[in-house]
Amino acid sequence: MQYAITLTLIALSFALAAFVGLRAGISRTREGRILSFVALLVLPVVAVWGGYTEHEERASTTEFCLQCHVMADFGKTLHYDDKSYIPAVHFENRFVPRDQACFTCHADYALFGGITSKIHGLKNVYVQYFGTPRKPADIKISSPFPNSTCLHCHLGSRAFETVNGHHKTADMLQKVKASQLSCTSSSCHDTIHEVGDLKDAKFWTEPK
Repeated sequence: MQYAITLTLIALSFALAAFVGLRAGISRTREGRILSFVALLVLPVVAVWGGYTEHEERASTTEFCLQCHVMADFGKTLHYDDKSYIPAVHFENRFVPRDQACFTCHADYALFGGITSKIHGLKNVYVQYFGTPRKPADIKISSPFPNSTCLHCHLGSRAFETVNGHHKTADMLQKVKASQLSCTSSSCHDTIHEVGDLKDAKFWTEPK
């Protein structure tokens, strides 16, 4: 619905701009100046904003993220029937919204996190269409996975604070909270997408 409204606004903007352009003398009247202002400024701004919000919402969906061929295998890993795979556990147990699974875990939750995450994602879109996409097994996260993304949801929860695995040493939990010890470090939650395991993996199927 919003997409249709945005297209309508864009079409209307072009139509009114063309009308004003062809009627050079229209700005001589008060009504003409108002129409020119609406046609050349107000409607284009509204149309651009509508297009931006439509794209921003769509770019947050799991479906959008998995459109690229090289991302398809990462989507399959969300259905691993194995509790050791962190993305699969979150997806299958609805710890994250399934329709925004990728964005929920890979967004930066700082002040301008959503915007910066999408700008970073545009680089991947550019490579997909104008560069040489890497094979799924060669794709690595561009920077260490931030603890803040995990803590955004888990901090303060009973399971996170009290589970024995977070108290292997007296200061382990404090180090995690201070980002001195990565949540995805070796021997912790280090089994992530692991697309190389697809061939021999068992998969979970959502009940209908």
